[in-house]
Amino acid sequence: MNLDTQLHEDHAKSLLRVSMIGGLNTDTAPGFESILAGAIAEDWKMVLLDMQALDYVSSAGLRVIFKAAKQLKSAGRSLAVANRQPQIEKVFEILQALPDMEVFSNDAELDEYLDAMQAKVRNPDAF
Repeated sequence: MNLDTQLHEDHAKSLLRVSMIGGLNTDTAPGFESILAGAIAEDWKMVLLDMQALDYVSSAGLRVIFKAAKQLKSAGRSLAVANRQPQIEKVFEILQALPDMEVFSNDAELDEYLDAMQAKVRNPDAF
């Protein structure tokens, strides 16, 4: 699984749109983290993750997103997400429903659960 990113700068709004294409998983998270680190260093007021073409996200990808959100917030800036696909929306719903609960014994178990939930949303007739 690959992840391609495209950066779109809007200097008038101090907005950096990061379009995500493919999957954000253990293999692609380190490269994506580098891209976000560069965005954070550039002092944009808002970094927007456009997930219109994001097909999949794992716990490693979520960690990168939440780490960037925390860093931006501490600097008085923000991270936003837009255009989530149904399976990605489901992952975010799950995380909001369980904000302070430790439900999974390890990352592999969490990823297995996220895999199943995203597959079910993508292809409900298969379940």
